Amino acid sequence: MIRALYNWTMALGESRYALYALALIAFIESSVFPIPPDVLLIPMIIALPHRAFLFAFVATIASVLGGMFGYYIGAALMDSLGQPLLDFYGKAAQFDQFKATYNEYGAWAVLIAGITPFPYKVITILSGSTGLDLGVFVLSSTLARAARFFLIAVLLWKFGIPVRSFIEKRLGLVFIVAVTLLLGGFLMVKVL
Repeated sequence: MIRALYNWTMALGESRYALYALALIAFIESSVFPIPPDVLLIPMIIALPHRAFLFAFVATIASVLGGMFGYYIGAALMDSLGQPLLDFYGKAAQFDQFKATYNEYGAWAVLIAGITPFPYKVITILSGSTGLDLGVFVLSSTLARAARFFLIAVLLWKFGIPVRSFIEKRLGLVFIVAVTLLLGGFLMVKVL
């Protein structure tokens, strides 16, 4: 099953729909989808290393736009759903204090979440709900997502053939590590 999924993503990476699929996944991952775009980005770069930087650019732009949608979700639903809940439970004052603290360090939160396996969508929605300055949010998101996707692009562009051989020989191990990182990011959300 893992081999079939790998072969499918490699074929998709070489197809004429690859950029559209990557853009869609990068967009929805930044606001609601649990699977990171790396799942498609990496096989696409391995399959077509000469397009690595185009793929990274598309993933970056789509991810930042998706992050802005996540920000909108946080901002739009906070007034209609979040605030009444805070009021009902008597936690509005605590949220105001959290909001001030978050907005003071929000740029760093966005940068860290944008680069690491921490679910970026959580930070995009949280940034909208706390009213983090949109300019700060977009700048931090752009820097973080570009750093993440272009680092992957550079490494795979330079070392793609050995990486592809490693992945194909140890596909099960690579899958386990990827799933562990993904689950670790969601665990961080629960703990923090």
